Parts: sequence; structure tokens; C-alpha cells
Amino acid sequence: MANLIDFTQPSLYLSAATILFNPLYWNLAARNEYHHHTLTTLFNHNALHANYALALSIFLLGLARDAVYESALRAQPTHPLLLHPVAQALAVALVGSGSVLVLSSMYALGITGTYLGDYFGILMEEMVTGFPFSVTGSPMYWGSTMSFLGTALWFGKPAGVVLAGLVWGCYVVALGFEDPFTREIYARREREKGKKVS
Repeated sequence: MANLIDFTQPSLYLSAATILFNPLYWNLAARNEYHHHTLTTLFNHNALHANYALALSIFLLGLARDAVYESALRAQPTHPLLLHPVAQALAVALVGSGSVLVLSSMYALGITGTYLGDYFGILMEEMVTGFPFSVTGSPMYWGSTMSFLGTALWFGKPAGVVLAGLVWGCYVVALGFEDPFTREIYARREREKGKKVS
């Protein structure tokens, strides 16, 4: 195992820490906003501006996580099997497909839909069901995981494959918290609409 992954490299642990931190950060920030309106209060009770500020912080943290990941990969051993033309072709396909899923979902949802606007009371009129949501219910998470794995294969780094697995695990756990909570936000809106009609 030591010849596959260099556990003495601090960048490996820093990368794992950023992968773990990011979904924890946005989930805690969003839940806090939903229950206490902390960011909205800081932004003079302007939910849209508060949501944009959270979006910017999530985006910048994502860039930092990706830079740390790439730096960690460069410090890790390469395995020749992962540099095989088939693995390299798979890497290109994964990064390409993953990028399509992420970018098309951002386009379909817009900034507030992408960056947890529903926790700020900024709800979409109806659920997006077209592409890429017709392919998977969580295109951003699957697309991001595919990009991480594709990057690991492209560089031929077994450590990157393990870190991509950590990304996937974090997103599965995050979805277990996010999906039911988001469904409840929209269900509450429908219940309130029903009360107004009756």
C-alpha cells in the first residue's frame, strides 16, 4: 500500500480535510440561515444579497479544495496501470461528463437554486425535472465526484482515487441530510398555499 499512496505527505491530509469541510460548511451555514436568518440579518435583511455572499464563499472554498486536491495528487506516487490509454480515455470521459452535469445543473438552477437559496426563503416556482435532473437527482454531486475521479485517473494517482471515494462518501452523507430538509421546505410552502386557498 505504501508504494501506492504516500501517507507521509501532509498535502494528502489537507486535501481530505478540505473535502470533508466543504459540505459540512455549506450545510451548517444553510441550516443556521433557515432557523436563525443570521446571514440575512448581517446583510440588512436582504435575503438575496445574503444568499449571494454564501454562494461566493462556497464557490471560493470549492476552488481552494480543488487546488489543494491537485497539489496533493502531484506529491503522490503514480501507478502505471492508471496511465494505460484505456484509463486515460476513461479519465477524459469522466471529467467531460462530470463537467457537463455540474455546469448544466448550475444553468438550470441559477445562482440561488444552486447555492441553497431555498434555505433563505428564495424558492423556485417548480422543481427542475429536465436535463441533467432527468439523468440523476443530484447532478452536481455526481458530476463533481466524476471530475475528481477522472482527474485522479488522468494523473495516474491511486491516492486520488481514494480521495475521490471520500468525495463520493461525503456527498452521500450530505444528501441524506439535504434532500429530506429541502423536501420539507417545499412541502411547507404547499401547505401554506393550501391554507391561503381555504
